Amino acid sequence: MKKSPNNGSKEPRIIPRAKHNVTRNEFSKSALKVLYRLNKAGYQAFLVGGCVRDAMLELHPKDFDVATDATPEEVKALFGNCRLIGRRFRLAHVRFGREIIEVATFRAAAIHDHDDHHSDDEGRILRDNVYGSIDEDVWRRDFTCNALYYNIADFSIWDYTGGFEHIREKRIVLIGDPEMRMREDPVRMLRAIRFAAKLGFEIDEHVIKSIDHGAHLLTNVPAARLFDEFLKLFQSGSAERTFDLLRDHGLFREMFPATDQELADDPEFLSFTRAALQNTDRRVREGKSVTPMFLLGVFLWQPIKKLAAIRRAEEKMSESQSLALAAYEVVAQQQRRISIPKRFTVPMREMLSLQPRFEVKRGKRAIKLLDHRRFRAAYDFMLLQSEVGQADKETAQFWTDVQTQSAAERADSFQLGQPTGQKKRRPRRRRRKKPAQDS
Repeated sequence: MKKSPNNGSKEPRIIPRAKHNVTRNEFSKSALKVLYRLNKAGYQAFLVGGCVRDAMLELHPKDFDVATDATPEEVKALFGNCRLIGRRFRLAHVRFGREIIEVATFRAAAIHDHDDHHSDDEGRILRDNVYGSIDEDVWRRDFTCNALYYNIADFSIWDYTGGFEHIREKRIVLIGDPEMRMREDPVRMLRAIRFAAKLGFEIDEHVIKSIDHGAHLLTNVPAARLFDEFLKLFQSGSAERTFDLLRDHGLFREMFPATDQELADDPEFLSFTRAALQNTDRRVREGKSVTPMFLLGVFLWQPIKKLAAIRRAEEKMSESQSLALAAYEVVAQQQRRISIPKRFTVPMREMLSLQPRFEVKRGKRAIKLLDHRRFRAAYDFMLLQSEVGQADKETAQFWTDVQTQSAAERADSFQLGQPTGQKKRRPRRRRRKKPAQDS
């Protein structure tokens, strides 16, 4: 491994403003207000982490984290728009309208029995509120590229770990012993993958070895936290590259075991999944909205289809019913690994159960599909399948065309015989006169 300047020093390498490309123009006004007020009150105040890294890379940072020697309570006393959050890590959130600036107090290693620090049997940190100095805080951070401190006092960058050079070399390097750091927080494995995919960096060989040895540790991470990581991994514009790296290092298998098995067995499912990932990345680049519901539906589609076929063989039910039932069962299994909120699982099940209805293109029930609240998501899902040859292209074209047709044209397409919404008049039945009875 190539040694970089000041790699692992207890004293920072201080890079003056004239020697780096980071400017205050890259930082939000709200973040600068927090820094200036802390500095004016006599506290140390630094921007730290991804915002400094992204500013160096000219990626225009959007999230800003402040590190200071002020305690959370002291930060709260300075800002009326501040609230304290967290138990695992005590933090101050300073709110400016819709923007939140996160302020963390420098942390140190726990060395006393009474220190507010607790780990589980695997070494995963459960609580860590031991405050210290910046010289101690840096060693609690994960990767060297995230351990640069921008000092508002003189606009210099403080580098303890060689992160300044590692960013220039485009390398992901872990601070400290990789095996131990991954045990402390297995999510660091996912973060290494995410940064490598997002930034186009190479992962250091020692980090790769620790990931390959410790992938199973993801089962120790709370399922709700893994859902948060799923969003960061797949909704940041580098979903396809992330997917490949996760599979290369056995992490995708830990997150989506049923999907991983189907991907290995079915090349067509892999091509469909890859098309969905490319589509997600394209939407992010174009500034369009993305929902986790859609990609989760793609990942679970093949396991759900296989289980639905089994359920149809066991009981008499329609294809839509069997898909809805199978989706419920597969999602319940998946929740053990990643806790997916109900606001995503319910529309996902509806989207998948609508797929067979696209085959019906005649009659009133067919035209009603256009008004279904999940039509657009279900249509996009079907269209993606048709693009990779897993759904009929003529069917896809039919449903594409009818969306822009007039009422009369739709009625003709669905063979209704008249525009939708116009009720057929029934001919009045004449009452038969009763024959006159003889008196």
